[in-house]
Amino acid sequence: MKQLWRRLPPIGRRRLWGVIAVLLVLNWIVASAALKHDREATKVSYSEFRQQVRAGHVAEVTSAGDTIAGTFADDAPGGRADDDFETRRPAFADDGLLELLERQSVDVNADPEPKPPLWLTVLVGFGPAILIGGLLIMLMRRGVSLGQSRARRYDPRDKLATFDDVAGIDEAEEELTEIVGFLRDPERYQRLGAVIPRGVLLSGPPGTGKTLLARAVAGEAGVPFFTLSASEFVEMVIGVGASRVRHLFKRAKESAPAIVFIDELDAIGRIRGGRMGGGGHDEREQTLNQILTELDGFAGTDGVIVLAATNRPEILDPALLRPGRFDRRIVVAPPDRSGRRRILAVHTRGVPLGPGVDLEVIAATTPGMVGADLKNLVNEAALTAARRGADYLGSADFDRANEKILLGAERRIAIPELERARTAYHEAGHALLSMLEPGADPLRKVSIVPRGQTLGSVIQIPERDRYGLDDTYLRGRIVVALGGRAAEELVYGDVTTGAEADLEMVTKLARQMVGRWGMSRRVGLVSVVPGSSENNAVSSEWGATSEATKELVDSEVRALIDECHTAAIERLGRSRQRLDALAGALLAQETLDEGEAYAAIGLDRSAIDDPSINRNEPSA
Repeated sequence: MKQLWRRLPPIGRRRLWGVIAVLLVLNWIVASAALKHDREATKVSYSEFRQQVRAGHVAEVTSAGDTIAGTFADDAPGGRADDDFETRRPAFADDGLLELLERQSVDVNADPEPKPPLWLTVLVGFGPAILIGGLLIMLMRRGVSLGQSRARRYDPRDKLATFDDVAGIDEAEEELTEIVGFLRDPERYQRLGAVIPRGVLLSGPPGTGKTLLARAVAGEAGVPFFTLSASEFVEMVIGVGASRVRHLFKRAKESAPAIVFIDELDAIGRIRGGRMGGGGHDEREQTLNQILTELDGFAGTDGVIVLAATNRPEILDPALLRPGRFDRRIVVAPPDRSGRRRILAVHTRGVPLGPGVDLEVIAATTPGMVGADLKNLVNEAALTAARRGADYLGSADFDRANEKILLGAERRIAIPELERARTAYHEAGHALLSMLEPGADPLRKVSIVPRGQTLGSVIQIPERDRYGLDDTYLRGRIVVALGGRAAEELVYGDVTTGAEADLEMVTKLARQMVGRWGMSRRVGLVSVVPGSSENNAVSSEWGATSEATKELVDSEVRALIDECHTAAIERLGRSRQRLDALAGALLAQETLDEGEAYAAIGLDRSAIDDPSINRNEPSA
């Protein structure tokens, strides 16, 4: 009990004392109400009482200590006949009251102190103790339940996923095949002296299928599967998280062979030793220490495999990643084009597809999408088809769904004609440079239909998945991104706020080129700009950079963007007729696909990659 009381935070203790005080007050109110007499007696002073006795208006009295109660006679004045009264005799009185009562023939009685009924005595005497004891018992039971794991258990009959439901992440699937083999036939590994990894850490971007892989391992092995999020271990009460860890692993060992899956491990697995203080920090560290202890306590024959998933492996405590704990680390990367096609095949099973739907084409137009994105794409396409009352999903449904995911839903707003024309030139500038700039991602669609936060959009789709980006390609991206701003300057001579998102993108990209990827001769081959990681060591790099280097980086970023902006202005200036033609087509049709855009500027898409083709307009 004392240990449980110490685990309560100060605010919990104050609340407990408050509850106890309220219960005691309620007990006192109930007891006081029960002790009240059924009939209220008239209160009279002792002097008046003696006067009424002398006048013969008192029929009888009853004495109980200093209290004198009685009844007025039938002839009492003032409507007091047969009324009960009550008075108290002063302690210093010595006035021959008994003789006076006898002379007036008043019936005198004497009673002991009135006793309450037995049930009321029990209520008053033991009520507070019973209430407090019951409250403490409830607290103890709640403390026991707090320390129990909230992991959900799935048995083989629950029909978890299998490897047939996993696609596009073959390398990770192959790594986990050994885990399934050990759970199915551990003797085969033990005969050779092999010890299966105690822990497997799945890391990768959100939506790549880490949780699905864990469920598939359990489904293939046919063993119990315990799953919960790491944040479910942590409570305000210190020590609860460690207790839940012990309870979880106890359940798993009792059900062995089994799999324990901890999602979002970084919630409790962060590097220890930070400056943050307080009970929540202590609770997280105690929980992490208990997990480390439990992993160390496994033997090779326990038959319990711990799988964990995280999006940020770089912030995990090194003690978690050492051999003997999470020995095997599997990176679940975004799928390539072939992987996306196979993922689409999994998610379209049982979905009626039209004759023109080619999953290979859809996979090619969805670079960077992971499994969760592709599942959402199929669902959005199905919703689109349902809205138009179709019996199957067509290619147009997937196109609309992809545009909605990338750009947002269409907005039906009335745009002034002048602003609509400016938007057309802005988007035509982007689109024209994507068709003319060497190395730029090919244009797929250009539109001036408002979507999300934009008044127009240009969709570019890479011809292949890229894993290493060269200087020419990155400069081409900056030139294309500045094409809208350049077109406004060229046509109208001034600018608007429409290029806000473009400027943010090119600034970030140019800063990465100069400060991270060594693409500036003046800055050199040094990395001085922090990346996207939230690790303290990485994010502090920019703070450790000298002011002179920071100024040099800023200068080079500005020079790079200015150079690309000049290139965009010059190329659009040499292709002014094509810019006007493309903007006019957009104003007429609002949306142009790849073929229509190339036709509007008079270029053949199939021959655009031929170096002998002149991309510039013929001189007048």
